Amino acid sequence: MRDNLLQNPFCREWNTPRQTPPFSLIGIEHYQPAFEEGVRQAKAEIAAIRNNPDAPTFQNTIVALEHAGRMLNRVTELFFNILECDGTPEMHDIADKVQPLLTEFSNSIHLDETLFQRIKAVYDHERKTLNPTDQKLLEDTYDGFIHSGANLLEDEKKQFNELSVRLANLTLAFGHNALEANNAYTMHLTDAARLKGLPASALDLAAHKAKSQKLEGYLFDLSAPCVSAILKYADDRDLRHEMYMHSSCKAYHDQFDNCQNILDIVECRHKIAQLLGYKTYADYALHDRMAKSLDRVYGLLDELKTYALPAGQREISELNEFAQKLGFEGPLQRWDYAYYAEKQQQALFNLSTEELKPYFELQKVIQGVLGLAERLYGLRFEETERIEKYHPDVKVYEVYDGDRFMAVLYLDFHPRATKRSGAWMTNFREQYLDEKGQDVRPLVSLVMNFTPATAQMPSLLTFNELTTFLHEFGHALNSIVSDVPYASLSGTNSPRDFVELPSQLNENWAVERAFLETFAYHYQTGELIPEEYVLQLRKMRQFMAGYACTRQLSFGYLDMMWHTTPPEQLEDVYTMERKVFDTVELFPVVEGACMSTSFGHLFSGGYAAGYYGYKWAEMLEADAFHCFIQEGVMNPETARRYRKTILSRGGSVDAMQMFTDFAGHEPTPDALLRRDGLK
Repeated sequence: MRDNLLQNPFCREWNTPRQTPPFSLIGIEHYQPAFEEGVRQAKAEIAAIRNNPDAPTFQNTIVALEHAGRMLNRVTELFFNILECDGTPEMHDIADKVQPLLTEFSNSIHLDETLFQRIKAVYDHERKTLNPTDQKLLEDTYDGFIHSGANLLEDEKKQFNELSVRLANLTLAFGHNALEANNAYTMHLTDAARLKGLPASALDLAAHKAKSQKLEGYLFDLSAPCVSAILKYADDRDLRHEMYMHSSCKAYHDQFDNCQNILDIVECRHKIAQLLGYKTYADYALHDRMAKSLDRVYGLLDELKTYALPAGQREISELNEFAQKLGFEGPLQRWDYAYYAEKQQQALFNLSTEELKPYFELQKVIQGVLGLAERLYGLRFEETERIEKYHPDVKVYEVYDGDRFMAVLYLDFHPRATKRSGAWMTNFREQYLDEKGQDVRPLVSLVMNFTPATAQMPSLLTFNELTTFLHEFGHALNSIVSDVPYASLSGTNSPRDFVELPSQLNENWAVERAFLETFAYHYQTGELIPEEYVLQLRKMRQFMAGYACTRQLSFGYLDMMWHTTPPEQLEDVYTMERKVFDTVELFPVVEGACMSTSFGHLFSGGYAAGYYGYKWAEMLEADAFHCFIQEGVMNPETARRYRKTILSRGGSVDAMQMFTDFAGHEPTPDALLRRDGLK
């Protein structure tokens, strides 16, 4: 066993550029032994802290805990990130085996009475003597133990441990089912006439997918580019209906059904919250969020609904009238929305999604997005081949601030069967200061699902994909410029309803001429994106803004319903969804469509009782970007202040303090409502 571990890449130093993962040396057989050895080492390190005969101090207890388990962190960060973006069946099998091990290990720490008493002693005696960052680490550590059951009685701790392990297994099963359901459906068509209305780029992609499977004609799956193409452009309404139904009822009453998983997850979370003295799981989850309370969450959602719902109702009514003028009969259904909204947008603004795509060739967009960070924050990005990739599609950059190395950045753009849907930013390593005071810089990864290149044309992004890239890159900046001594407080380790501020703020530059003129050139003619297009893009931000806001609010309300309703009051998943959606519904009800069963943010991601955070952070970013508007959207002084007060501080400072340090006032939704034309 020990000889095998000596050959395990996770058990050796990585003598690689920037100590990056040697992906080619890591085999499937290395993960589970590395997890087991990592847990063994971490337990020994924790035991040394627990049994230290010296009186507990901030350094020998809190900082020592922060640095414990480094090998386990290394394998955990790498494995679960690869699982999300290139997860094979073998990887999922390993996840099923190690998740209970990790949960039990975490609980063994947080439920250790002797260890907690050392932490409490430091909290009681040193808290007021520490500098603000050390004080924040101490408070977060103490609070984390309290909310992980440290104050429970012995029989309650046993119950907490059992519930935590079960919850970890359930969330893993939910995510696996959602991925399998997503991959299970394909639409194979050989009759090109049925695809009338689809642009050449969508047809090329579908033909490429078919050819890769040795099929004639066209192949569509449930990846975002395929679903969007059918719903937005297919003249064949039956085709749109079929695609909508399959994309909106994944893992619902099929072989990958997630209904029972949802009910079990919600029940587990509720029991954990009650064990810890909270009325609901939402109350428990909000204890360390910027919003703090259900009253403030519902206060924001309800205020936005007051403006968004009537605006959305008016927009859909106008869309129905527009569709009828084109010969449509009857009320529009969900599978008609994107199709007619695209046509109405083109009629109103004389600009279509397809007309914009030639100006957003992926390679140029990369230059533009990285160039924006260079211009605002003085960063420099150098693409490199000397650092290993986890997949051939990935691009790798070394990031510098002057001569100072800041981060490694991995960019992974296109769909594959082993990658879950959506877009996200993650880290293979957080930024922190090691025991010798050396600044360990982060390894940052952006994962997306953009339309890939085909034999006929390069990868051309939609405007929405451009904003998605900017969004995820905003998260990346939060890690790249992080300047915090502790990994648990660095980068994106800030409250869930604050962490989206940097990402959503970064989206604002998508309609700024000063940004677009750096890269938005037609991939064939070399023509710069016309001025009238930019003006129309700005106006289009308010197109269907009421509908878009109402849709996001519906997800926030759905999340809160699941995490405030006692389990004994829950009915079947579909019925519970309808109770929420009926209050904000803008279209006729679609029988059989169910969102919750594939809503990974809530049931396998980190947004349980936190989805409202997108609108909360949108309020923050609209208010914050108003400072850039007033002082200049490319003003380096404003950007430097933003970097210093928010981007570089991670979660080392109270979220409200960071916001007011930058903006000079507490946030209100006024800027958001006005920007969207809702007030």
